[in-house]
Amino acid sequence: MPDNTLRNNLVTERTKTIHYAIRDVVVAAKKLEAKGQKITFLNIGDPIVYDFETPHFMIEAFCKAAKQGFNGYSASQGIPEFREAVVEKEKRINQVSILAQDVIATAGISEGIQMMMAALVHPKSEVLVPGPTYPPYLAFVRFFNGKAVTYRCIETEGWRPDIEDIRAKISDKTAAMVLINPNNPTGAIYPPKTLQAFIDLAGEYRIPLISDEVYDRLTYDQTAASTASLAKDVPIIGFNGLSKVFLVPGWRIGYMYFHHQNQELNELKEHILKQARIRICTNAPAQYAAATALHESDAYLQDVLSRLRERRDLVWNRLNEINGISATKPEGAFYIFPSIDLQKRWSTDEAFVMALLKETGVLVVHGSGFDPIFGAGHFRLVFLAPPTTLNSALNAIQRFVEKSH
Repeated sequence: MPDNTLRNNLVTERTKTIHYAIRDVVVAAKKLEAKGQKITFLNIGDPIVYDFETPHFMIEAFCKAAKQGFNGYSASQGIPEFREAVVEKEKRINQVSILAQDVIATAGISEGIQMMMAALVHPKSEVLVPGPTYPPYLAFVRFFNGKAVTYRCIETEGWRPDIEDIRAKISDKTAAMVLINPNNPTGAIYPPKTLQAFIDLAGEYRIPLISDEVYDRLTYDQTAASTASLAKDVPIIGFNGLSKVFLVPGWRIGYMYFHHQNQELNELKEHILKQARIRICTNAPAQYAAATALHESDAYLQDVLSRLRERRDLVWNRLNEINGISATKPEGAFYIFPSIDLQKRWSTDEAFVMALLKETGVLVVHGSGFDPIFGAGHFRLVFLAPPTTLNSALNAIQRFVEKSH
C-alpha cells in the first residue's frame, strides 16, 4: 500500500519567514468579530473602506476601457499609453524626466518591491531600509535570503533619517538603499537636503537608490520633493502608483521607473522585465483607465486633503492628551506612529495592540511589525475614518491606557 502521508519539510523555510503585520493582526480581529464583538479597523490604509470615493472620471475610464474590449493580455511592461502617461505625470508633478521605455507597470508597489529584490538580492546581501519601514521591504529581502538592515529615523526630529547611521551601516554587502517619502508608517516628509544626502551616499558608494513615492501628493503643510528631481548623475529607481492618490487600492496599478542618464540600470531593468513577462501582465482595463486618469485634473484632491488634514490634526491632538502616549505630527500620507510608555503594563507593543483589541475592539498595528528595532514601543493608527469614528476609537484608547496606568 502506498504511504499517503505528505513528506516532511513540505513547506519551505523562506515562506515561514513571511510576516505582514498590517494584515496579520486582522486574524485575531476576525475571530473576535465572529463572536459578536464590534471591531473598529484602523489598521489598513484603504480610503475606500471609510467615506472616500474613487473619482468618477476613474470609474468612467475603467468602464469605457472594458466596454471597448481592452480585456485581454497587455504587454508585460505595460501598455504604451500608460507608460507615456507616467512620463508626462512625473515631469508635470515631480519634475522628473524619464522615458517610456524606462517605465514598468506593476500590480501595485508591492509587486515592484518583490521583483526588485528578486533581481538585486543575492544570498547574504544587505538592503538598507528606513527604521521603521513598510513591511514588504523587510519581508521580500528576507524571502530572497538577504538581510534588511534598518537605519535610524529620529523621532524627536520628525522621524528624519539619521544620515550618519546610514553611512555607518553601508558595507560591501549592501545591495541597495531604500527611502520612503512621504513615509509609511510615520507620515514624515524628507526635506531636499536629506534627499540630497541620500543621493550623495548612493553616488559615493555606487549603490542603487530606491525611492518609494506612492504618497507624493498626499501632503499637508509642505510638498514632497521627488528624489530623482534632485539627482544629476546618480541613477534612481522610483516606485509609485495610483492606489492612494487616486483612491483605487483594489485596482493594483503601480509602476517603477529607472532614472539614469547613461542607461546604467539597463541590466537591472532587463532582469525585472524577465519577471514581468513570466507573470504575464498587470490589469489591462485598469492600465487604460490609469492612462486617462493621469492626464485628468487633480481638483478632487483638494477635498480629500482638507478632510485628511482635519483628521490628522484630530488624532495628533487627542493622542498627545493621553498620559503614556506621545505622537509626532505627520506631514504626509494618512498614518500616525505614536510611542507607548509600556513600562511593566505590557511586555511588548504587540501585547499592547492585542490587549487593546480584545478589550476595546479598536484595531491598530504594532510598531515592531514595521521594524523590531526602531518600531518597537509604537503603534500605527490609520486616520482615514470619519471624525466621529476616530473620536470614539480615541476615547476607547484613552480609557484603556489610563485604566492600565
